[in-house]
Amino acid sequence: MPIWLIVIIVIVVLILLWFVGTYNSLIGLRNKVKDQWAQIDVQLKRRADLIPNLVETVKGYAKHEKGTFEDVVKARNSFVAAKTPEEEMKAAGDIEKTVSKLFALAENYPELKANENFISLQADLKDCEDKISLMRQFYNDVVMKYNNKVETIPSNIVANICHFKQSTFFEATQEEKEVPKVSFE
Repeated sequence: MPIWLIVIIVIVVLILLWFVGTYNSLIGLRNKVKDQWAQIDVQLKRRADLIPNLVETVKGYAKHEKGTFEDVVKARNSFVAAKTPEEEMKAAGDIEKTVSKLFALAENYPELKANENFISLQADLKDCEDKISLMRQFYNDVVMKYNNKVETIPSNIVANICHFKQSTFFEATQEEKEVPKVSFE
């Protein structure tokens, strides 16, 4: 067998090994993105489950604040109805905004703030929000690694051939960045 044929075979084998290794690392990163989203999703669903209890507790003290309660329930229902991670991200932002209004409303009712059930629900929700925040950070870190692999040379060659697409970051909307305005008039 001539030396040039051996060199060509070795080069082809090395390219094939590189291709398979890159493909497998892209699969691993894509699955990590899915796993991290699933972790966020668990906490978002936990928060959505806590909200009806919180609303019912606050309702007993602030019966005339119907609009706030309707907004919270509407935001929760849009989260439950969301089908894609992007829809869930938007709905999660709406929930955060309306729940912050609910807590601001609770400030007006000292007897509510002292209610054990409300205190417990508020602590559970705060714990849930802290976990969501931390998991968002992990998720975005994994998305960045995956997206870098999809975009950078030479791994983008494999990504394009095998149709790997970039993932979406979990970003705060402009509304979420603004301080909610609450009026008790």
